[in-house]
Amino acid sequence: MLARCRHLFLITTAMALIPGAAQAFCGFYVGKADASLFNDASQVVLVRDGDRTVVTMSNDYKGELTDFALVVPVPSVITKDQIHIGDRKYIERLDAYSAPRLVEYHDPDPCAAVAFARSREAKMAAAPAAVGRDLQERASALGVTVEAKYTVGEYDILILSAKESAGLETWLRESGYRIPPKASAALAPYIRQDMKFFVAKVNLKNQKATGFSYLRPIQIAYESPKFMLPIKLGMANARGPQDLVVYALTRRGRVESTNYRTIMMPTGMDVPVFVKGEFSSFYKSVFERMHEKENSRAILTEYVWNMGWCDPCAADPLTHEELRQLGVFWLDEGTAGSAPGPRGARFGGAVPVTLTRLHVRYDASHFPEDLMFQETGDGQNFQARYVLRHAFQGSLQCPQAEPYRASLDARHQAEARTLSDLTGWQLASIHQKMGKDAPGPEQPWYKRIWR
Repeated sequence: MLARCRHLFLITTAMALIPGAAQAFCGFYVGKADASLFNDASQVVLVRDGDRTVVTMSNDYKGELTDFALVVPVPSVITKDQIHIGDRKYIERLDAYSAPRLVEYHDPDPCAAVAFARSREAKMAAAPAAVGRDLQERASALGVTVEAKYTVGEYDILILSAKESAGLETWLRESGYRIPPKASAALAPYIRQDMKFFVAKVNLKNQKATGFSYLRPIQIAYESPKFMLPIKLGMANARGPQDLVVYALTRRGRVESTNYRTIMMPTGMDVPVFVKGEFSSFYKSVFERMHEKENSRAILTEYVWNMGWCDPCAADPLTHEELRQLGVFWLDEGTAGSAPGPRGARFGGAVPVTLTRLHVRYDASHFPEDLMFQETGDGQNFQARYVLRHAFQGSLQCPQAEPYRASLDARHQAEARTLSDLTGWQLASIHQKMGKDAPGPEQPWYKRIWR
């Protein structure tokens, strides 16, 4: 349990340096809801400034490595030096830093005289000619062009263009790529847009040499006026809705979708203290309820914050070097604002990096288009945050004790109703779990008028 209150001077200094910052929220961080809560959740980091984009794709692949195939539409032919093999730990850091969180307070002694203030890469395994004249001729016959081929780290990569989707699907299958049935329907829109295809499969020899038991993230840097994330190919073999967490790192402000509604998760609510032991199921229920309320068509914002600080912190802000490893390319350009130090600069002033965490649960019927984004000028900080308030447990021997005791029942009643509204859980079940904090029967509304 990490205390997150800091001296008032430090807090107010940070506030002065961060335009539009919300009031500092001091408290004790006691839990977080990271991406691992959601089965098979994909994670993508999008670094964007102007037309320049760096995308990091985390491959949480389970199965035979010979079956792995990654096909991603890209706006142009990608050169080898635009591809990099990343490290999963940086995505894990982003996830931990931006995860929805639980914080708690303990009521002060109402009898205390002093008021308590609330705070708060290797060559290719085969020579270029090994693609084979016959294979090249076959590709040409199917309308497919191999624009480039590389081996980077544990991946053999091709950059392809195609004239029609059925030919591309046939070529991929004949070349040993395991792709979903009827993939041509998903490929067709990108061919019409004259996009290229970044295709990767695992080089087993190189994978073994890495010593890693998992596939490392692939990073691609490119330029395009389109700030987008293709998701339609991912639905071709999906057995149902899929979860996707997008960590967007931009220079100035919050990121939102331009073709789907982007809404904020509910935040700041007080919930019963038993939620501390059930935070995972609690947050999943909150997300699912919001997803359903928005007719399964919205992108939910879970976090927006300047990377220089946090309050309360579920993990330290990422350092200058960690941000660079994720593709943030403008930190050395002399932009105003101090860069994070060795362990971040939680209260050392704003840095020119804003993180937006977006969570989307998508399927073909509710998300028929790829995700299109824009960076806004909104610099207001936001986090999905839920609050526990523990009643004072000491002796109460003063005139203020009785009003305090009376206030607890109303507070617990409100917490129970809030929890039910957020999750859809039944009030009776909530009251049972609250134990001694369970509120008594609610008075008729008219008795609450004239007390």
